[in-house]
Amino acid sequence: VLDEKKLHEVDSLWKEFETPEKANKIVKLKHFEKFQDTTEALAASTALVEGKMSKNLKKILKKIVAKDAHEQLAVADAKLGGVIKDKLNLSCIHSPMVTELMRGIRSQVEGLITGLPSRDMAAMCLGLAHSLSRYKLKFSPDKVDTMIIQAISLLDDLDKELNNYIMRCREWYGWHFPELGKIITDNLTYCKCLKKIGDRRNFSSSDLSDVLPEEVEEEVKSAAEISMGTEVSEEDISNIQHLCDQVIEISDYRAQLYDYLKNRMMAIAPNLTVMVGELVGARLIAHAGSLLNLAKHPASTVQILGAEKALFRALKTKRDTPKFGLIYHASIVGQTTAKNKGKIRRISGTGKALARADKYQHKSEVKTYDPSGESTLPLVPKKRKIKAEEEETETPVKAKKAKVAEIK
Repeated sequence: VLDEKKLHEVDSLWKEFETPEKANKIVKLKHFEKFQDTTEALAASTALVEGKMSKNLKKILKKIVAKDAHEQLAVADAKLGGVIKDKLNLSCIHSPMVTELMRGIRSQVEGLITGLPSRDMAAMCLGLAHSLSRYKLKFSPDKVDTMIIQAISLLDDLDKELNNYIMRCREWYGWHFPELGKIITDNLTYCKCLKKIGDRRNFSSSDLSDVLPEEVEEEVKSAAEISMGTEVSEEDISNIQHLCDQVIEISDYRAQLYDYLKNRMMAIAPNLTVMVGELVGARLIAHAGSLLNLAKHPASTVQILGAEKALFRALKTKRDTPKFGLIYHASIVGQTTAKNKGKIRRISGTGKALARADKYQHKSEVKTYDPSGESTLPLVPKKRKIKAEEEETETPVKAKKAKVAEIK
């Protein structure tokens, strides 16, 4: 810095960097060193982003700045300044003044660094920006759960496709051998039998012991002999068998994908997996967008995650809001009684005793003053007192009647 006085005027400092000529009057290049290649530049940039000091920077600081150790070194990052101070014992400064100075240098960097064409500078900046972005994307910890989101979405898609294919296969072959669909309920076994046998006339002479149990095999063979189905051509059977190949192939891939998802969930979200299972946990992560987003959601939001349509419809029509969303499919919720489904909580140890504490009731006794003890008059028996009252009430009534008679 050539003129330190102007640096103190932070609000008007930008005016000194309006042109390259003005900028050269404020600051002067002390030392400039090019990187050998993009890899070296990327390593230095990532170190700076993480607040660390690369080997090249350490070497340059020792060589150049050590000579002017009595002066302060302005740094754009306070964290990096702390590292430089600890390792090289150099006095570093970071303030709003330094931030404005760095902004000005960046705006006029082409004019301050001589012997470097603007086209080369632009190409280097673009190359480094792309490399840095790729590095951040590759090693971003937030993107680890992307694999889970994609896997659970694909698993759901495969389930839909399998259901469609199996339904189509059963309906298609049902015209030829309708009884088989009632005997073999398992879809994969049904497709394997179809692929192996084809026409129902082949059932009697075929061995299905590797696919079906002995009793079921006998039942299928006897049903094939007296089937009510229509006759079909070899071309029809061939097309149905191709569809069976697809079902078997997709089923195998689905099993492999499920194992992959299970392993990924146990690695990334073990606590969530233990609580609600792999599938429900993965669906919650996918619906929230990421594991971090799911962790930030309050309990009430997690409870109805996946039931947003029903929630807004209920709010619009002023009816009861839904109690569950995706979490309803978790075994811990499904196995609970209907009364406790919306408020599951495990209580163990001493906490159990505390949870069963009796409700506090304030039982205070209010005593009233009895003045009977202070009376000096003799006590009158109850029966005698009632008779006396009756006599008093009867006498005035009779007198009134007599007066009325006289007036008439």
